[in-house]
Amino acid sequence: MGQELSAKEAHKVTVTRGIYTLVLRLDCDCDLVVGALGRLHLSAGCYVYTGSARGPGGLKRVQRHREINCGCKMIRRWHIDYLLPLAAWVDAAITVTDRNLECAIAQEIGRSLTAIPGFGCSDCRCLSHLHYSCDCSEALLAVYSAHDKDYSSLQNYSSE
Repeated sequence: MGQELSAKEAHKVTVTRGIYTLVLRLDCDCDLVVGALGRLHLSAGCYVYTGSARGPGGLKRVQRHREINCGCKMIRRWHIDYLLPLAAWVDAAITVTDRNLECAIAQEIGRSLTAIPGFGCSDCRCLSHLHYSCDCSEALLAVYSAHDKDYSSLQNYSSE
C-alpha cells in the first residue's frame, strides 16, 4: 500500500509550471503609471504579455492575473498588474514546461508585434515582455505561433 501525501506534499505534486502569454484588449487610448517605468501612453488595441509561472505556485499565477483583471484582487506586484484592470481579457496561451522559455517566447512574439520597451522585463535583458498590435487577430496569431514553436534546440535559454 502506498504512503499518503500530506496536503502540502500533494500541492507540490499537482502544481503545473510553465510560460504563459496573456492577450488583452484595450478599447481606448490611456495613460498609465507603471511603477518605476513611470507614465506610459498606450493606444487602443491588443496587448500581449509573456510571463513565467515556474515558481512554487506554478500556473496559478494566470488565475491571479485573471482576478486582478476582474477587480477581485487589488495588489500590484508586477508591471502587468497596472494594465490588467483597464483591459478586456481575450485569451491566455500556456506552454507547460520546466524550461526557462519566457524570454525566447517573448522575443519570438516581438518579431511580429511592437515592443513596449522595459515593460515586464526588469529581471532580464529583453527589450520587452509586453507587445502591441492594433489588430487582435495578428496578436493572437503571433502568440499561438510563439507558443507552438519548437524550442528544443535551445540550451537553457535565457537572456538573463
